[in-house]
Amino acid sequence: MVSWKDVVAFATELPEVEESTSYNTPALKVNGKSFARLRTEAEGGLVLPCGSDEKEALLASGDPAFYTTPHYDGYGAILVDLDKVDEVQLHELIEESWLRKAPARAKKRR
Repeated sequence: MVSWKDVVAFATELPEVEESTSYNTPALKVNGKSFARLRTEAEGGLVLPCGSDEKEALLASGDPAFYTTPHYDGYGAILVDLDKVDEVQLHELIEESWLRKAPARAKKRR
């Protein structure tokens, strides 16, 4: 089981990451842009921006760690159940999400 604290510990090893909030919930940002948000809504989960193809592949995999809600239909973000996700895969997804939002100067420092 992965906690928000674990997500923060891993993500803050990436350049220019700061803990913040988004929609009044805990979030991680790079260059002022959110790349991970802990949902406190009924369905919970960690929101990670991703490409539509990647989202579809994760959902099609049947892995119960990945899901969506009607609110996120048609939007490039996957919801991750931290109680069910493989930690190595989560690290990869967090880093990919960071890469989507990080400025070139931060990517060079990685």
